[in-house]
Amino acid sequence: MASRRSRSPDRSGRSLRVKVRRTKGRTNSSRRWLERQLNDPYVADAKREGLKSRAAFKLAEIDDEYRFLKPGYVVVDLGAAPGGWSQIAVQRVEAVEGNGAVLAIDQHGMDPLPGVQFHKLDFLDDNAPGQIIGKLGGRPVSVVLSDMAAHATGHRQTDHLRIIALCESALDFARRILEPGGTFLCKVLRGGTEANLLNVMKRDFATVRHVKPKASRDDSAELYVLAMGFRRSDAR
Repeated sequence: MASRRSRSPDRSGRSLRVKVRRTKGRTNSSRRWLERQLNDPYVADAKREGLKSRAAFKLAEIDDEYRFLKPGYVVVDLGAAPGGWSQIAVQRVEAVEGNGAVLAIDQHGMDPLPGVQFHKLDFLDDNAPGQIIGKLGGRPVSVVLSDMAAHATGHRQTDHLRIIALCESALDFARRILEPGGTFLCKVLRGGTEANLLNVMKRDFATVRHVKPKASRDDSAELYVLAMGFRRSDAR
């Protein structure tokens, strides 16, 4: 599994090795997606290391640099399926060993993973945050992760606004459950509105920054907002 001692090398610059034929019934977009998957070294590495998705390398790279996943921590992973981020979190907080814990939430099903407590919930349901808090059983939460993404419409600004809305919902929830000093990591898209989101975060966290791990494709508008050093206010 991806670890700090086995950081994935920079794979940029590798040329495509597999070409997918044009066939009847396969659209150009699906052909390009399949071709990209077949030639993506992160996809191959994830399969070889038993990781659920290439996204696992994104979290591993971010944590390699900022070190917010530590043994004994309790982590809530929102939008967890298929489980790549949860696998990295389990490894680094030592959940299997009984030190830390990982609570994973997704509206879709997820195969059981060692050390992960999974619950099938739609985070946007009104009663979901309360259910998650109940499942935590009073345990203090050190890290909230959100790799949630809305279904793409193909309209850039609409997709941007949708994912920012998801991040804002995840942030509101994180402010309810994070212990002082806690960390919040959330996926966003470039588009301008995320600057306002950062300003809101700066009121509650000591440091806030954008990060883009090497495992994120160069042509992707995907970014992550990392907020560390949560300052809890009882007036909230």
